[in-house]
Amino acid sequence: MTDQQLLRYSRQIMLGELDIAGQEALLNSRVLIVGAGGLGAPVALYLAAAGVGELIIADDDTVELSNLQRQIIHTSGRIGQSKVESARMQLADVNPDVQVRALHERLSPERLAELLPEVQAVVDCSDNFTTRFGINQACVQHKVPLVSGAAIRLEGQLAVFDPRQPDSPCYRCLYQEQNDENLSCAASGVLAPLVGVIGSAQAVETLKLLAGLGKTLAGRIQFYDAATGQWREMRLPRDPDCPVCG
Repeated sequence: MTDQQLLRYSRQIMLGELDIAGQEALLNSRVLIVGAGGLGAPVALYLAAAGVGELIIADDDTVELSNLQRQIIHTSGRIGQSKVESARMQLADVNPDVQVRALHERLSPERLAELLPEVQAVVDCSDNFTTRFGINQACVQHKVPLVSGAAIRLEGQLAVFDPRQPDSPCYRCLYQEQNDENLSCAASGVLAPLVGVIGSAQAVETLKLLAGLGKTLAGRIQFYDAATGQWREMRLPRDPDCPVCG
């Protein structure tokens, strides 16, 4: 670790639970972030600022004016650009030491199979069930931890699925595949800071996985109600009849 890195990450290194060994683990890590929108924005910004060595960001969308209310990684001057390129530019300003691979594409099962053996964690910041189920299946197959988040209207959800643990559930244990694809921010609306709350929590869980810090949410799921300011948590057991991990 260089002197500049020691200074940049000094406030994290001061944490006894992290220390230099944990920071070096972050610097040597590679993370796939699926989605560069409301959730992906704070996830990417915080992982880059915290010193994760390489971020692979995948999204096939472009920046629109309606995104700027909540997708804090983008700017008015980048309307019309691909979201991943906009994110790459912003992250270079935040931390030029972090390598960013910008993939302007919707990840197919074949593409996921190529990428997952390279990464230590996947952060699902997508906005549709089809993508989420595909990511989950790939993570189970390749035994890569998955940090899942969702936010809509005034409600948020956070979970960690770690297929390296024999008793860990997967996303398919939680949801059936016939969920409503029309449930989206575009159709239902969302409070701007809500995605920041959930995305920041996803970043925390990702850093914990990479650095071996604390206890992750694996086997649990949390729900946040912005209207009341309340968090709820429940246990999520593995479904023995799950078609993906059962």
